[in-house]
Amino acid sequence: MIRVVDCGVIDYGTAWNTQRRYFDGLLAETAERSAEPVVDKHEESGEKARGVLMLCEHPHVYTLGKSGHANNLLVSETFLKSIGASYYHIDRGGDITYHGYGQLVGYPILDLLSLDERGIGLKEYIHRLEESVIETIAEWGVVGRRVEHATGVWLEANATRPERKICAIGVKASHYVTMHGFALNVTTDLKYFNYINPCGFTDKGVTSLAAELADAGREVPALAEVKRAYVRHFERLFGACEWA
Repeated sequence: MIRVVDCGVIDYGTAWNTQRRYFDGLLAETAERSAEPVVDKHEESGEKARGVLMLCEHPHVYTLGKSGHANNLLVSETFLKSIGASYYHIDRGGDITYHGYGQLVGYPILDLLSLDERGIGLKEYIHRLEESVIETIAEWGVVGRRVEHATGVWLEANATRPERKICAIGVKASHYVTMHGFALNVTTDLKYFNYINPCGFTDKGVTSLAAELADAGREVPALAEVKRAYVRHFERLFGACEWA
């Protein structure tokens, strides 16, 4: 069973430390399980999904992935402090991104080998993360898509807007246990992306569910509603969930 933990608004450092505790605990648990004698390995791999899905919002913060380029931060750290934003260089994949109010952030800490009958690999995991967001925003008539060599969820260019990202994804995995995750812009103030090259791109835009629905003259859902919808789709793709 995957436990869903709603952390509400939480500062990035606290959330990162919480992730690491869950991650280290699940790593230790999977190591213990792998050391146990198992008669039928196929049966063992078919166990129910194990892990935690942390959901939260962060106060203004910029995070740079381990392989990211610091020059994609276009302002000084002093300037970030002046606008009330924090900055972290962290251990996920990907480049720089922004987290802030009105953004649904999800951190799945999962044992990938507990998913499906035989477990799944990292490529399939990221594909499913993207799919969970694509299915969620489709509930409001927004059509998300994948772009080759550009992880995340994107919206196709139209007559008035370029190709644009609505959800960033960056993960870490060790021994098939994951951490970090996704950030879906719901009612996010997009001006904060002006201070970076989002995810390292200089030729693509960013958007939010609110911006897309406003353009279409449709009502914007509350973040709590999007959160509930997301968990439904996550559960279908990853396994049974229970709210903590």
